[in-house]
Amino acid sequence: MVYAAATDVSVGRMFLGGVIPGLMAGGMLMVGIYIAARWKGLPSQPFEGWGEVLNAGLGAFWGLMLIVIILGGIYGGIFTPTEAAAVAAIYAFFIANFIYKDMGPLKGQRILSDDQPRTIGVYVGAFFKWLVQTLIWFFPAFVHKGNKETVFEAGKLTIMLLFIIANALILKHVLTEERIPQMITESLIGAGLGVVGFLIMVNVLLLIGGQFMEPSGLLIIVAPLVFPIAMELGIDPIHLGIMMVVNMEIGMITPPVGLNLFVTAGVAQMSMMNVVKAAAPWLGIMFLFLIIVTYIPAISTWLPTLMMGPEIVTR
Repeated sequence: MVYAAATDVSVGRMFLGGVIPGLMAGGMLMVGIYIAARWKGLPSQPFEGWGEVLNAGLGAFWGLMLIVIILGGIYGGIFTPTEAAAVAAIYAFFIANFIYKDMGPLKGQRILSDDQPRTIGVYVGAFFKWLVQTLIWFFPAFVHKGNKETVFEAGKLTIMLLFIIANALILKHVLTEERIPQMITESLIGAGLGVVGFLIMVNVLLLIGGQFMEPSGLLIIVAPLVFPIAMELGIDPIHLGIMMVVNMEIGMITPPVGLNLFVTAGVAQMSMMNVVKAAAPWLGIMFLFLIIVTYIPAISTWLPTLMMGPEIVTR
């Protein structure tokens, strides 16, 4: 969505363009995990049956519905991508406070205890208890200390991104008026680089920048710069966007500023050096995935073209 906002590309196409690459990345990482587990002889738990799978699915149902609401609302024409963000925020607030109770005034409280029998009467009573709690605490949840802190933290990030977006739009205007993308394109073609050389340069630029900058900010700055050049070279905008998003994913696990590395180190109580060493094999898998996505555009463009028709680019 950040790339789409920075380049005026269809958000719906970007969502569809990420489906197949996302499944591929997940599959490659799962294969890597299986190989690593077999090679290191990691312990495994016995399969508890499909009941366990069903219970896990039911537990994740409300979180997964967020994806259904966003995509269904956009593709169903119920609301625009901008409105989808607001709907998703309200839905996530309600689910986090009153379903999963990860935050807010009811944090940690459970409707049913483990020793209660699971009968229809118990479930009906639990539902009415939950309904009463929700009605009582719905409005107080908006001013709860933990929720306010979350809103303030989100506001800080949003304000930072808005400043970056404003300056990126100014940069985009200057580049367009001075015909700098066209000049760079002519120089690249004159040097014999073409599409392949340009994609390599973009990947290198993003991989280096991703080591030191926050992904969304970097994407907002770089996308308006490289997008016009890519259009002059005939590169599909969805393909370029997915490639840039994959670079941002790699930046999240690349030192020294890889956010996911710090999160993992804090959760696992490990030193940063050990986390970096442990992440190295998965970084290699993501690099391989980046190469595949970069030089096989159909992975990103086939589904959007199938579902929404060919992309119409106005230069």
